[in-house]
Amino acid sequence: MQWIDIGVNLTDKAFAKDREAVLQRGWDAGISHMLLTTTSLEQAPDVFQLCHADPQRLFATAGMHPHAARDWNTDSQAQLRQLATDPSVRAIGECGLDFNRDFSPRPKQIKVLEEQLELAVELELPVFLHEREADDILIDLLQDYRDRLPAAVVHCFTAGREALYAYLDLDLHIGITGWICDERRGQHLHPLVKDIPRGRLMIETDAPWLLPRSLSPKPKNRRNEPAFITEVGRVLADCRDESITDLAAHTSATARDFFRI
Repeated sequence: MQWIDIGVNLTDKAFAKDREAVLQRGWDAGISHMLLTTTSLEQAPDVFQLCHADPQRLFATAGMHPHAARDWNTDSQAQLRQLATDPSVRAIGECGLDFNRDFSPRPKQIKVLEEQLELAVELELPVFLHEREADDILIDLLQDYRDRLPAAVVHCFTAGREALYAYLDLDLHIGITGWICDERRGQHLHPLVKDIPRGRLMIETDAPWLLPRSLSPKPKNRRNEPAFITEVGRVLADCRDESITDLAAHTSATARDFFRI
C-alpha cells in the first residue's frame, strides 16, 4: 500500500530540527511521493533545494498564498514564471482566496490569483488552490479560466455540499486533509466525501498543520507530519465505505496523473 501526500509544508520551522527523520517516517509509512507546498516567492528556493536532494520522490508547487498577496508587485509574475521552470515544479500554487483571515485585502487577493491563473494557462500547469469562505467568488472567477487550465485541485477542502458540487461541476479535483478527523468541525465532510468520484479525490496532510484529532496516541508536540497520512486515509476510507488499500491505490493513481509523476 502506497500513498501520495499532495500537500506538505516541509520548509516550515516546525521541521527545522528533524526534517530528515520526518521524511524517513513518511517513507516508512508507505508514502511514495510528496508534493512540497510553496506559499511565497521567497520560500521557493528552499523548497526546490529539498526536492533536488530527492528528485524521484519530492516535487513542488510554485506560487503565492493569498495571505501573502499583499507582497505581490509588478515583477512578481515574471519572477514566478522563472521559478516555475524548475524541474521539480508540478503545479502553480498555493494560490487562491482566503476571506476568513483576510491577511491581504480581498481585491488584491483576487488580482494575484488571476495573474497566477494566467501563468498556469501559459505554462500549461495545473493549479493548487486555497479557499476559505470564498467559494462563490472563486467559482465565478474560475469560470473564465477552467477550459484553458490543464487541471486544478481545491486543496484542504472544508466547505459544504453546494461548494463541493460546484467544484465538481467545474471538473476540479478535491484534496482532503485531517480536517475530516476533527470531531468539532469536520463532521459535515463525512457524508460529502462519498460524492467525490474516483479520479477526482486526492489526500494530503498539510503538515505541520491539521494533526488528525482521531490519532491515538497523539505526538506530545502536537505537530502533524506526513506519516500520519495513514490516519487521514483510515477515516476517509471509512466514510466512503472503501478499504484503505483501495483508497490508497486510487488516490495515488489520481495524484500521479494530476502532477505528472
